[in-house]
Parts: sequence; C-alpha cells; structure tokens
Amino acid sequence: MTTVRETTATKRRRFRQLFPERSDYLHLGRHWHTDLLAGLTVAVVALPLALGFGIASGLGAFAGLITSILAGVIAALLGGSNLQVTGPTGTMAVVLVPLAATHSHAGVMLVGIMAGLMLVALALTGAGRYARYVPVPVVEGFTAGVAIVIAVQQLPPALGLPAQNAHILSGAWESARLFAADPNWAPPAVAFGVAAAILLGSRLHSQIPTPLLAVVVATVATWWAAADVAIIGSLPRTIPAPEADFLDFAEMPELVAAAVAICALCALESLLSATVADNMTVDQHHNPDRELFGQGVANLVTPFFGGMPSSGALARTAVNVRSGAAGRLASLTHAIVLALMMLALAPLVAHVPLAALAGVLIATSIRMIEVGSLLALARSTRADAAVMWLTLVATVALNLVWAVAVGIALAGLLALGRISRSVSVEEEPIEHEDHHDEEAALLHEHIVAYRLEGPLFFAAAHRFLLQLLDVADVRVVVLRMSRVSTMDASGATVLADAIKRLEHRGIAVYLSGLEPVHAKPLAALGILEPLYQQGRLFEHTSEAIAAARQRLKADGLLEQLEAEAAAEVEAERP
Repeated sequence: MTTVRETTATKRRRFRQLFPERSDYLHLGRHWHTDLLAGLTVAVVALPLALGFGIASGLGAFAGLITSILAGVIAALLGGSNLQVTGPTGTMAVVLVPLAATHSHAGVMLVGIMAGLMLVALALTGAGRYARYVPVPVVEGFTAGVAIVIAVQQLPPALGLPAQNAHILSGAWESARLFAADPNWAPPAVAFGVAAAILLGSRLHSQIPTPLLAVVVATVATWWAAADVAIIGSLPRTIPAPEADFLDFAEMPELVAAAVAICALCALESLLSATVADNMTVDQHHNPDRELFGQGVANLVTPFFGGMPSSGALARTAVNVRSGAAGRLASLTHAIVLALMMLALAPLVAHVPLAALAGVLIATSIRMIEVGSLLALARSTRADAAVMWLTLVATVALNLVWAVAVGIALAGLLALGRISRSVSVEEEPIEHEDHHDEEAALLHEHIVAYRLEGPLFFAAAHRFLLQLLDVADVRVVVLRMSRVSTMDASGATVLADAIKRLEHRGIAVYLSGLEPVHAKPLAALGILEPLYQQGRLFEHTSEAIAAARQRLKADGLLEQLEAEAAAEVEAERP
C-alpha cells in the first residue's frame, strides 16, 4: 500500500511540475527594458519568416502569422525555457507541404491536435530527458538536409511559378524547365536580390533587421516598377472562422503517421533549440518535460484558430538571446508585437511579393548550414561522417521522420559494434606459490582462468562464444565474472551454451565474482543451480582455483600426470 501511495504521489508531483509557478515570473520586472527591446527585435525578424513558412507549408501566410502569435504566447507562458521563441519553422513547413496538398483543412487541424496530445503525453512520462541522447552527427546532418529541402522548395515561387505537387527534387526540375520555356526575370531578381541582401547585411551588421528591410524594399520596388510578380494577396485583419469541411476517416492512418512525425520533430527541434539557448547564456537551464508540455498545449490550441503546427525556433531564439533577453517577457513581447502588426499592417503585408519571401527563406536555409561543424564531423571519424551524410541524404531523398530514424539506427548500430568489440576474454596467469615446479607446470597445463571484461550482450555474444570455446587440453576452466559490466538474455544464453559445451567435452567450469544482477538471467536459464550444487560458484577467483586443484587431486589426476611426466623424463635419459 505504501508503494502505491508513493507512486501516486510521485505522479502528482511530476504533473504539478509541468505547470508554471509564481516564482517563474518574479524576475519579469528585473530586466523588462532589455526584454521589451529583444522582443521587438525578434518580432521584426519573425514577421517575414512567419509569412514565408506559412506560404511554404501550403496553408497560407495567415496560418504562419497566427501561429507565431498564439503559439508564441502559450509556449512562453507554459514552456520550460525562459528564452525560447516558438512559431512556425522550416522543418514543420517541409512536413506540412504534402499534408496540406492531399488533405482537407480539417485533416491538418486534426494532425496538429493529435501531435499536441502526443507532446503532452511525452511530458507526462518524463521523456524530455532522452533528447540529449540524439547523436550530434544525426542533428547536424538533419539540419543541413532540412536547409537544402527549404531552399529547393523555394525555387518555384522564386521563379514566379506555382508550387509543383511532386517530390521536391522533381518539382524543382519541373519548375526550372517551365521557366526556361517562358522566362520572367522579375521574380528571380526579387528573390535572389533579397537573399543576397540578407546574407550581406548579416555579415556587416547583425543588429539590423535585414530580412524585414529587404522585404520592404523589394515590395516598394516591385510596386513602383509594376513588375509581373505574384503577391501574398488578401490577409484578414481578424481571426477567421475555421473552414467547415469534413474528415474522411479512411485518411486516419496517414494522419496519425503525420502526427507522430510532427510530434517527433517538434520535440527534437524545441529541445535542441532550448539547449542551444542555455549554452549561449551563463545562468539559464530549461526544463525539458515542461518545454514539451508547453509546446504540446500550443499545438493543441493553434489549429482551432487556423494555425499550423509549431515548435521552438532556433534562429529566432538565437536572435532573442543575442538581443539581450533575460526572461519570458521577451517572447511574450514578440508575440504581442506580431499581433499588432497583423491588425495594423494587414493591407500592406498583402502586397508583399511571394518571391521576396522565397528569398528570405533561401537566405535562412543557407544560414542554417554550419559548414564548420559539417567539415569537423566529416574529418573526425568514418562512423560519424557516415551517419551525418546518410542522415542528410535521407532528409532530402525520403522524409524527415525516416531521415532521423535512419540516422539514429545507423549511429546505434555503429555504437553497438564499438561496444561489442570492447568485450574481452583474456587468460589470466595462475599463481602456484604453494606447489613445487612440476606440480605447478601440471596445474598450468590443466587449469585455465579467463577474465571476462565488458558488456556481454547480443552484439558481442557470438564472438565471445568463439573465443571461449577455443580451449583445448585442459580439465578445468575458471571464468572470472567480476568485470562484466552488463549481461542481457542473449549474453546469458551464449554463456550457458558455452558452459554446457565445455562440460560435454569433460571440462569442469567454475565461476567467480558473479554479480547478483548478472546471476538473474543465468538462473532463469537453469545453469546456476547445477553449478551451485556441485560447489563451483565462488566470490573470489583464488577460491575457485583452489577448489579446482582439490578436484584434480581428488580425481587422482595429479598423481597420474606426475607418473606420466616421470616416465617421459626416464625415457629421455640415455
């Protein structure tokens, strides 16, 4: 009963820890002026990104903007990071492109809600701490692959063409072919001009909101020149009612798979972004489970207002930190300023060229790729380089969930290979101080001790069996188990099989230093009981060797071997 009560109390305490406390907001007034300035800066940077990612996802500019506002407020209030900025991201846009193209508005809305519920469930189970185990090569390859996907997806709007409903590579090729047949140079001039201005401006002065300035200049120049460039179009001043369409339940398996993908990407991207924010500061530490909870609630709410799935945005979070943010007020200010912009500037935003937003996203994708990190990983080890490049290629060629799964699977297999090679079976010398030289030599020839060291599990079991069975011309084998770090069912099965094979060959097996946690799988296989009854289990190796000597003496083997040795010596005399 006590255990049940303790478990219930633990669950309640974990649940309460997911909600904000009064102490979380006591520091809001300490750095309010720097937080307000940082929030304003992030909002200026976030406006073109929100519009661009909304359009890139296929859900429209309004979806990106309302997501930045609502998700930004909810995650800032409930999330586990004081510095995280939440909103639509390039990763989410990539996942949502095929979803928005093939399913109704109700389907996309349902996917966001399911992803939000999954994130809340992950937070309740304490899964946030496992994000730290994602290998760095997977993260770097995934990020670079997403950047390439975002850049390639912008080719149709950058060329003034509608999005192609095909794989990103084939769609980009089709767009290039159509443009070559009937070129219109105004859209690419706007797109690549904006991208060049952003990249150059970020190098010259990082504090200037270059993306917003570039979009404004491109919009004015396009309007003044009356160029043939597509624009965003009408943008509502208020939150519109959701579309009244119906969901076909035959689509549910595909929608559930999409929700799992969005949940995984949101968790990964948000926790990585929060970790980066912590590393950029001195005294900030995020709560991973609470961050998942905040992101989950944000994704639960925003679909009801026409929004899209969101996550922690690394680029905007980095701008927030560099701008001097010290608390949640900066993230809240960013969302409030965006809301004011939507209400006041909606007529002007409607005239922004799509090609200009494509240029913003192309520049963003280029800045996402950390060339130095990629080169460092490529030069580090073959395994890290293979994981990184495979994840990158899978991100571009397949989809993002498969890319992460393939990268983690390959990294896991390579890690298992390294761990399996660390297990060793080494022969140990046997001390014979209390025996004369002839008897010591005979003991050395007929008693052998092996030290098992490292993890004895499925990946190392076969090699271990081959090493152990390579024993010949001995009567007793002593296995020293004290340095075995772990043993799974496969390792225990292989060890039991080796013991049975040695016994079948007339070789007695003694075990020493067996840990209780390792004895459990062996006992389940029925191998320990016979050894215990025959007195072959010992705490120390010296005791096992002494018992083996007594066995040889009791069997009369020593006298027989001594007689044979004496006969050989006598035969060799002239």
